[in-house]
Amino acid sequence: MEYIIEKARNYAISCHKNTNHLYDGKPYEVHLNMVFNEALNFIGLIKEIDGCDTYLNNFLAAAWVHDVIEDCRETYNDVLKATNKEVADLAYALTNEKGKNRKERASDKYYQDMKKVPHAVLLKICDRIANLKYSISTNSRMLKVYIDENTNFCQSLYQAQYGKAFNVLDDLTTHYNEKI
Repeated sequence: MEYIIEKARNYAISCHKNTNHLYDGKPYEVHLNMVFNEALNFIGLIKEIDGCDTYLNNFLAAAWVHDVIEDCRETYNDVLKATNKEVADLAYALTNEKGKNRKERASDKYYQDMKKVPHAVLLKICDRIANLKYSISTNSRMLKVYIDENTNFCQSLYQAQYGKAFNVLDDLTTHYNEKI
């Protein structure tokens, strides 16, 4: 594994552990690993667009740190110091707005700002697919939330170059929406 990926992995796991942040009662590393694996699944979409190994490694590193600002009281500058500018930019782009509920935290501004950072949308889709697959496998109460949010989520973030990833997300939500 490339150095920046391993560095980001260790940093993120430590941040989540230090704040006792769990994922459905499990170490948060479980979720981060799922997002990383989804990022690996869709890395070809970045190769097709950029073809730059350095950026690919930064994208994969960001899969590990995508939640540290939002969940671990870390700042953009903390992530920057621990990784690099591209990784910090991606983590910052995926950090929710302030808000009293999910809708306020995932506002139109949040989605529009995310679209300004290269490949942040793809990373967010990887995060959503990981959460959705986990919710399906555990029959989590969040499954209905993700399904109900899917239309707005996809309309707000759609970018044609990530069509394959959006199709996976749509297939998952359509299939399981029929069962609910």
